[in-house]
Amino acid sequence: MVQLLFEDIFILQRLDPDGKKFDKVTRIEAKSEQFDMYMQLDINTEIYPMRVGEKFTMVLAPTLNLDGTPDSGYFLQGNRKTLTDKFEYVMHGKLYKISEDSSSGQAAKVEIYASFGGLLMMLKGDPSNASNFELDQRLFLLIRKV
Repeated sequence: MVQLLFEDIFILQRLDPDGKKFDKVTRIEAKSEQFDMYMQLDINTEIYPMRVGEKFTMVLAPTLNLDGTPDSGYFLQGNRKTLTDKFEYVMHGKLYKISEDSSSGQAAKVEIYASFGGLLMMLKGDPSNASNFELDQRLFLLIRKV
């Protein structure tokens, strides 16, 4: 069984908060339901369009193999089942920064930054939700609309 690094249902709140920068990419802002996490994520909306108010499940996993075996670095398409079969949009990337934000005067929040071939993600929330993450960790981001 795959050990997921993070999983929650998000509600899309805003599109391109800093204005549209690229034709085929949209930066989304979303808030999670269960863990109260805030996320900014770049999505290729030419192949996976999203609208404000939509709910989606977002998963971060270290491997696509259902038995949890480490990823080889190659995606071999075949008849075997993988985690991708349960999702509509998948990206592979690397976690490049973990930092704490205590500037708001409230409880400290952790910020997790990952890059998926130049499409960026920032996940911000309670530090207890970041215990499974390591710097330079390779991971998969998987999305399915609810």
